[in-house]
Amino acid sequence: MNLSSLMFPLLLVLLAVPLFLSARKQKRAAAEQQQLLSSLEPGDRVMTTSGLYATVADATDDATIDLEIADGVVTTWLRQAVREKIVPADDLDEVEDDEQDAVVDEVAPATAAEIAPPLEHNTKK
Repeated sequence: MNLSSLMFPLLLVLLAVPLFLSARKQKRAAAEQQQLLSSLEPGDRVMTTSGLYATVADATDDATIDLEIADGVVTTWLRQAVREKIVPADDLDEVEDDEQDAVVDEVAPATAAEIAPPLEHNTKK
């Protein structure tokens, strides 16, 4: 066998394996998102794809979900607009005792999501 006859199968494997792994990863991510959307219940804190934080008010419809964005303000959204469920810091796994001693002065955030600093508009340089 010469080198040129081995080149095509080698190239085929080198291109096919990453494509296969990428497709599996996308399929897994889609399944996880679908599981998240079907598990939403009233009282859950969520963030939408547009970055809006809200509380689930009603999740009985299969296609839409009612989100309370402020006290008494309920809006209807497509379920697919929910990006993630926000887990309060109280529900996160507790830090082990020996790890907790190393982190004495740190304060746990209110949620698992990070908040960006405010933008400064209309400032002259």
